[in-house]
Amino acid sequence: MPARYRLTRPGGTTPPGPDSQATLGDDGRNHLVRVGISARSGHPVAVTETSADTTAPDDGTERSDAPPSPARTPRWRVDKTLLIAAIVVGLGLALVVRGLLISVTGDARAHLPDAVERVDPVPEATQVLSQTNVFVDLVPGYTGSLTIDGVALETAEMPPAEPGQQMSIPPTVVYEPGNATLTFTPSDVAAITEFDEGVHTVVLRFWKLDETEAAARTFTWTFNVV
Repeated sequence: MPARYRLTRPGGTTPPGPDSQATLGDDGRNHLVRVGISARSGHPVAVTETSADTTAPDDGTERSDAPPSPARTPRWRVDKTLLIAAIVVGLGLALVVRGLLISVTGDARAHLPDAVERVDPVPEATQVLSQTNVFVDLVPGYTGSLTIDGVALETAEMPPAEPGQQMSIPPTVVYEPGNATLTFTPSDVAAITEFDEGVHTVVLRFWKLDETEAAARTFTWTFNVV
């Protein structure tokens, strides 16, 4: 029977016959060479078939007919140092923005009376020096007096200075009617020489110029000397 009509065994291999020869190729697989007659030219032709050899190659490596595994999606690795730094910067910016939104001056926090425009040191100040001045800025048309740490200080009115005139400042509370301000400076000749370290209390009494001190109102605040 010609080779092209020869039945094959189960598994796809062709049984060797008188016109076929089994050989071992360089790839380690079996090759079956069959000889037949060409229908067109009438000359004998050789057809090589490779057997479906599933045995492992002789070089010790394993062959796998399983399909290749799909490519894995690369995972992003997060740098913990950069992440922590970003969180810290974000919190810092949030605190700055919050501080700008709610920031108010010391006078605003103290809810000063309408007749008092400014006081210094500001209420509840914590970094005050021992020789600092106590200053009160009143609305024009008001006057007042100061009591510091229970010491009622005398008030002296400072007249307007003439051009080129030098005036000595008395060791008391100085009231300037043109600016409606009260100022006290600790000194060796004043009732208070300096402010000791700790908390100090100031009591302001203020009233209108066209009224008596009996109509005075009071405002009290504290500051801390370091």
